[in-house]
Amino acid sequence: MADEGSLRERLIDAGVELVLAEGSASVGLREIARRAGVSHGAPRRYFPTHQALLSAVGRRGFEDLAAMLGAATAGSATPRGQLDALARAYVGYALERRGMFELMWRHDLLDGAAQAADQPRLRESTLPLFEAFTGLVARCRAERRAGGTVEAGPPPEVTAAALWSNLHGMAQLWAWGSLQLALGAPPSAGDPGDEERDRLIAAVLDAHLGPVTS
Repeated sequence: MADEGSLRERLIDAGVELVLAEGSASVGLREIARRAGVSHGAPRRYFPTHQALLSAVGRRGFEDLAAMLGAATAGSATPRGQLDALARAYVGYALERRGMFELMWRHDLLDGAAQAADQPRLRESTLPLFEAFTGLVARCRAERRAGGTVEAGPPPEVTAAALWSNLHGMAQLWAWGSLQLALGAPPSAGDPGDEERDRLIAAVLDAHLGPVTS
C-alpha cells in the first residue's frame, strides 16, 4: 500500500494532468480520485475542501514555472538578457499551459487559508517570481548607470510590478486573440505567432527599461 505522502502526490499529479488537459473548471474530487485509482472519499483525507486540492495543484504549477524560468535565464550572461529570457518564458508558459496558468492566479485560492499548517498561502508562491523581476530590473539600471546613462524613475519594485503586469496582460490578451486583432494580424491555423510575440515582449522591456544601447 502506498504511503500517505506518495498517495497525496498521486492525487496532485492527477489534478495537474486534468488541469493541463481540460482546464481548471474540470477538476473535481471524484474525477481526481478516479484518475489516481483510489476511492471517491480518499482525497478528503488530504484535502478537506475542493479549494485545498486546487491550491495544491496551483502550487505545483508555480514550482514548474520556477523551474522553467530558471532554465530559461541560465544561458544569459547579462541582466537584460536574463530579463528578456524570463519574459519570453513567462509568456510562453501562460500560452502553452493555459489551464494551469489561469488556476495559479485564481483569487479565491490565492487568498484562501493554507491547506496545512506547514504550507504557505498560494499567493505567497508568487513572491519569488516578483523578487526575480525586481532583482533583474535593479541590475539593469545599475548596468545602464555604469555605462553613463542616468535616468530618473520609480523604485525597481514599482517598475518590476508594472513590467510583470504588462507581460501578464499581454499573455492573456494574446490567448484571447485580442492583440492579434488589434495589430491587424488575426492568428491563422498552425501559426503560433512567436515572432510577433517576441516583438511585443521587446517593446514591453524597452518601455519599462529603455532601449538596449549596445
